[in-house]
Amino acid sequence: MPVSQPIQLGRRVVVWGATGSGKTTVSRRLSEALRLPLIELDAIRHAAGWDTVDFIEMRTIVEQRLARVRDGWVIDGSYSPVHDIYLPSADTLIWLHLPWRVSFWRLLKRTLSRLFSKEPVYHEDGPRESWLMTFLTRRSILWWSISNHRSNVRNSRRRIATLPRQVRVHELRSSREVAALLAHLDAIEGQA
Repeated sequence: MPVSQPIQLGRRVVVWGATGSGKTTVSRRLSEALRLPLIELDAIRHAAGWDTVDFIEMRTIVEQRLARVRDGWVIDGSYSPVHDIYLPSADTLIWLHLPWRVSFWRLLKRTLSRLFSKEPVYHEDGPRESWLMTFLTRRSILWWSISNHRSNVRNSRRRIATLPRQVRVHELRSSREVAALLAHLDAIEGQA
């Protein structure tokens, strides 16, 4: 997407991206600017701790939330076990496909900040980063980023190729393109 062209946004917007790419920030800004409810898939999956909601229960929760927001929504996340619930009715997909070094650097800063502040990840009772999990286990979010980035890009491309025709796909490949989208959202809010 050239930076000079504003993104065409629908009323059912999906935001995908690697961990640390900024998808939650972009999703929240989209939700505010478009005045649409936000459904954060990570917050559902990790509601009471890391991976505490299994995919069967997650599917039920996502279906229930979508049933309550028929006029539109913004979905933050790309869990493949729930794609079939929302992708058939999506009209816009924003893929934050930033270079790995950018996403990883953001992820590292965010993780270290939460380790020191002990800030919960999603809500007051949500999971917290731990030194042990971050640096000494294979469940580390940093290890996840290192070991899964390439396969996530391949999988995203594969999924995008099978999207229904009505879905407008916007692949943002740089921080500059993301900043242009955020400026566009500011303009939308200023008109409201």
